[in-house]
Amino acid sequence: MSTYKAPDPVAVLRDFVARVAPYDPEPQAEPVGTVEVRSAGDAGTIPLTPHLARALAEALAGYRDRADRGTCASCGGRRLDENLHCLDCGRLHGVLGQVIAHQAEQVRLRYPTGPADAATGSADGPL
Repeated sequence: MSTYKAPDPVAVLRDFVARVAPYDPEPQAEPVGTVEVRSAGDAGTIPLTPHLARALAEALAGYRDRADRGTCASCGGRRLDENLHCLDCGRLHGVLGQVIAHQAEQVRLRYPTGPADAATGSADGPL
């Protein structure tokens, strides 16, 4: 089993600045702020020009977590698994959820007394 190794935040920020800074129309502009980042063996303070601040804000605003699958229409929770099953209330979402819910409702209507009828097919004959 492999262990997730987090990227070095100082190196990540420096790389971001290196990719964005060449396109700064006013690289000598007065900084609008600074970002200070520390990691186990490194630290960095980056002055943010208006261009870098905007680029950082846009990058952060555009980020979507890989695990983000929206919100549950039933309870509003944000913990939907890869099958769009809400881990908070149990509801299934998406096309898969609609198909399963529809099929379950059809079985419920066809066999109103429960699983015994479904197993024997007694409501309308064999399955």
